[in-house]
Amino acid sequence: MTFIALEQIIGDMQPSFQIIPIPAFNDNYIWLIHNGSQAIIVDPGDAAPVLKTLKQLGLKLTTILITHHHNDHIDGVFTLLETFTDVTVYAPKLEKFAFKHQPVSEADVVKLADFEIKLTVIDVPGHTLGHVAYYLEHTYQPPNETSRGNILFCGDTLFGGGCGRLFEGTAAQMLTSLTKLATLPPSTLVYCTHEYTLHNINFALTLEPNNQALIQRHANTLALRRSQQPSLPSSIALELATNPFLRSDSQEIQSSVKLTNTSNLAVFSATRELRNHY
Repeated sequence: MTFIALEQIIGDMQPSFQIIPIPAFNDNYIWLIHNGSQAIIVDPGDAAPVLKTLKQLGLKLTTILITHHHNDHIDGVFTLLETFTDVTVYAPKLEKFAFKHQPVSEADVVKLADFEIKLTVIDVPGHTLGHVAYYLEHTYQPPNETSRGNILFCGDTLFGGGCGRLFEGTAAQMLTSLTKLATLPPSTLVYCTHEYTLHNINFALTLEPNNQALIQRHANTLALRRSQQPSLPSSIALELATNPFLRSDSQEIQSSVKLTNTSNLAVFSATRELRNHY
């Protein structure tokens, strides 16, 4: 997978902080939040690209946010803690980790004084049983974008055009988690951790081929990927309009999965099962 040069993504510095993706493995994004001198890292599955980027930008790592325990989200933590000894790690209370951390769960607030921000923790079980998301009520405008909104780091729960596989939780848990995220302000910027958007949209079109917003999103995402740009962040509004896992009440989707006049959970479960084999 080819990514746009880091220098092109960074763009002009914003007054308070900036969020940029650090590509890792085949399709992961490790999110970096920085204020020009200090850095927060979200889900560092690989330390090497993080250390390279921190050195390149002259940043000191102060905080690590973990959404869940899968290796591609935590394997870089030990190396980062060896390199930067004064780092606070926040990780889900309901999951186990071998590194020192502060356990968090829903309603906990992560206060980062150096950035003058507070992140609210949201429990979003489904992909794993203890999965959490971090939500920041701070209006932010990504580099080279015109849209602004609050910020959501949702790990592997909500993807661009999709949702995470049910490795530990149930369909009911995942649907509840997604419904919870869907109630956030529509302008909320969605920072998930995998570049799955185009494949997810291709799947969504098999269920809802007449969704004009989805058709437009496909064209937009295709253009971004062809120009080697990330498809993220998304927004809650865009996901509500195009993500089949938030659209179980769509008659076209219900017809495609051959489940009409039934519960949203039944439609969601059928959709998830189809996506597993797509």
